[in-house]
Amino acid sequence: MHPRLLEAVRNNAVWCEAVCVAHGLPGRFGERAWTNPARTPMHYPDAISLAPDATAQDVLDGIDTSSGASVKDSFATLDLSAAGFTVLFEARWIHRRAGTPGEEWQVVTDPGILPEGVFRPNLIADDTITLLRDTRGNSAALNTSDSVVGVSNVSGDNPWPGIVAMAARLHPGRDLVGYEDEAPDGFTAIGPLRVWFKD
Repeated sequence: MHPRLLEAVRNNAVWCEAVCVAHGLPGRFGERAWTNPARTPMHYPDAISLAPDATAQDVLDGIDTSSGASVKDSFATLDLSAAGFTVLFEARWIHRRAGTPGEEWQVVTDPGILPEGVFRPNLIADDTITLLRDTRGNSAALNTSDSVVGVSNVSGDNPWPGIVAMAARLHPGRDLVGYEDEAPDGFTAIGPLRVWFKD
């Protein structure tokens, strides 16, 4: 197992918890899973496995398993088909060693320019979260946990060089983690994951 994999998984769970808290829907961290008894915001899981030995019971017991439920199987080890779930997509956890400052983006401080829906104004006040954008319309979210910086909600045309540079400026010396279909240039794929969904 890659030495940063568990940190990448936990960082992503911390990010999902922050988004849920911003919506007034706090979840719960257990030993082997993060779960949320309420339906989470769109594109966010209701449960995340936090350990390779997590079981289906660990992720399903703390959530509403009715239609629309989703689970992030962080190690691609669970089989949730017996509970009526199917695999929605597969991806790879990614890692990149800390970079050096360079091209800068803008830190979003005005709630009026947040994308509608998932990003609530109280995310700006959270000192573990930084929302970014540049003049070309590229955007991303950074969140810190333990010794890493998570990168998520990446959009735009070739945004990665600017994101890496901005993360290096804001969080010097911290490695970057996240997940994507394929590892961007300079990143290493460090483990598989699956997201399960129940129709």
